[in-house]
Amino acid sequence: MQKCVYYPEGFLIGTEENAELTASAEGLARAMQTGRIVEGRALVCDERHNLIVSLGDRRGIIPREEAAVGISEGKTKDIAIISRVGKPVCFRVMSLCDAEPDGVVAVLSRRAAQQECEDYLLSTLVPGDILPGRVTHLEPFGSFVDIGCGVVSLISIDNISVSRISHPRDRFYPGQNIRAVVREIDRENRRITLTHKELLGTWSQNAELFAAGQTVAGIVRTVEDYGVFVELTPNLAGLAEPREGIRPGQRAAVYIKSILPEKMKVKLAIIDVFDDDESERPRHDYFVEGEHIDRWEYSPPGCEKRIETVFS
Repeated sequence: MQKCVYYPEGFLIGTEENAELTASAEGLARAMQTGRIVEGRALVCDERHNLIVSLGDRRGIIPREEAAVGISEGKTKDIAIISRVGKPVCFRVMSLCDAEPDGVVAVLSRRAAQQECEDYLLSTLVPGDILPGRVTHLEPFGSFVDIGCGVVSLISIDNISVSRISHPRDRFYPGQNIRAVVREIDRENRRITLTHKELLGTWSQNAELFAAGQTVAGIVRTVEDYGVFVELTPNLAGLAEPREGIRPGQRAAVYIKSILPEKMKVKLAIIDVFDDDESERPRHDYFVEGEHIDRWEYSPPGCEKRIETVFS
């Protein structure tokens, strides 16, 4: 079954179909009649916190109460409206009108699009379903991800990758398109939580990218008294002997001394460490295709330690 019906905000705005439906009165009327969700860019949030949205050379208005689920009930703060200025917003066309002095020709509802999307996701998704998402913002405890029409879910920091990070910005940046797995669904509280590490490969899949005797690049993630953990990929880190003057976040050139599947360990020797002044945006190589996984076992066969996720 095709799970992805509603896309994160910004996925539609550049499409030809979206342009056809928003650039003319006829297109807007067709979107209204069919109930089609379309997108435009929010230009202004006025003094009453209504959003003014670009519709080609015209404009539409999303009244404050229609700007997000929970606004009228006080469950959602107005920052959720203000922060959309300059960004794409999804909406359903609720009514058309003669152009007002400010060029407004349609009344729109983002809340209706979000409500429709949220109802669909809560009624159809099951743990293990894989969704496209767009990172909205980052907090020390995790990353918030739009999984459709501005409906936001959380990936906690410990579910972002196997290799430990100090902050979600080590993996993500706002506006980044990612894939994520449904971890839990709380239908009573209308909450969906996500995980990400299961898409980044098992220990064996990542270890196969390397060989003993190679010198490769990595990132220092943790410095302990007994050694330095260097990330080789988001789901694989190795341990090097202690060395003074090393800080988390530094780049490192490391020599691979040995790869031990039975102990799930990679032994390293640090050749050099350095600060990288060039900011490189994080990217991910996904090892899982398709729209669902039932189970993910990170540990290699025969390993003493077992790490797995079972989606119920």
